[in-house]
Amino acid sequence: METLVCTTPGQFEYRKAEKPVLTPDHTIIKIKRVGVCGTDLHAFEGTQPFFNYPRILGHELAGEIVETDGAPDFTVGEAVTFIPYFNCGKCIACRQGKPNCCTTLKVSGVHIDGGMLEYISVPSYSLVHGDGLSFDELALVEPLAIGAHGIRRADIIAGEHVLVVGAGPIGLGVMEFARIAGGKVIALDINDSRLEFCREKLNVSATVNGLTDNVAEKLAEITGGDMPTAIIDATGSLRAINTAFSYLAHGGRYVLVGLQKGDISFSHPEFHKREATLMSSRNATRADFEHVIKSMKNGLIDPKTYITHRVAFGEVKDRFESWLDPASGVIKAMVSLE
Repeated sequence: METLVCTTPGQFEYRKAEKPVLTPDHTIIKIKRVGVCGTDLHAFEGTQPFFNYPRILGHELAGEIVETDGAPDFTVGEAVTFIPYFNCGKCIACRQGKPNCCTTLKVSGVHIDGGMLEYISVPSYSLVHGDGLSFDELALVEPLAIGAHGIRRADIIAGEHVLVVGAGPIGLGVMEFARIAGGKVIALDINDSRLEFCREKLNVSATVNGLTDNVAEKLAEITGGDMPTAIIDATGSLRAINTAFSYLAHGGRYVLVGLQKGDISFSHPEFHKREATLMSSRNATRADFEHVIKSMKNGLIDPKTYITHRVAFGEVKDRFESWLDPASGVIKAMVSLE
């Protein structure tokens, strides 16, 4: 079978590999779609934490079951996605129902090889029923689940102002689930075309441009002087993360979904006087995946809104670098293997 390997930062190579052989409690999936996410782009740039090379990228996946063991509720030929965070089931996090931050977590496409290939073997416990969704829709469940998990961490209250920093694919998912939870969403980005996307496609009523607006003044105006009671960062930008502390309302919560390599810093007195809460949000859980699928089926989200670029598997090597350029207008690039 054919695979696409990121050999070093900035370099891809197509390679031949043996099709996986079925092993106990695993399932072999024929990949149909691969969504390209920020993690993949950062890995290509060489800026992704928890990463080493060479690596087969890709964890936003959809396909059909070819062979299976240990998955009695699933059938050969069924359309599925899977939870690409493989956990031990035994550590303190797993015992507390938080397999998404297992102490020995292996994320497909990050710590281990992912889905830029024709067939993949995954633990059967990770399978998620397609439930009638298309391959395009199923490949979008994982990135949307990241947003759903961040909003669940933030414990959004209906009617409160929620500032989402970063209008990339993950940030857009955060906005969707903040809206579903009843939050009044404010989108903050430095790209006008992405802010326009938020207004036109996601019905976000309040947007702020971090380059051309006085952000603090505009947030105060939008919130009636209160400032946002929940802030979710989806940029992974150290400057954006540090700056957003100053936008938080007293008594507010700040959730970091985005990830970067450095140390964050903020004024302790300013943070303390707010009695603020700082949290990270890592990956997602099965409950988040199920919430996304239910939201899609109930028409609360139109996942196809996100797909702006389509490419065949054989074209990824030549097209991938162009998606790093904001001028490309990419929101979600979808790779097809059929």
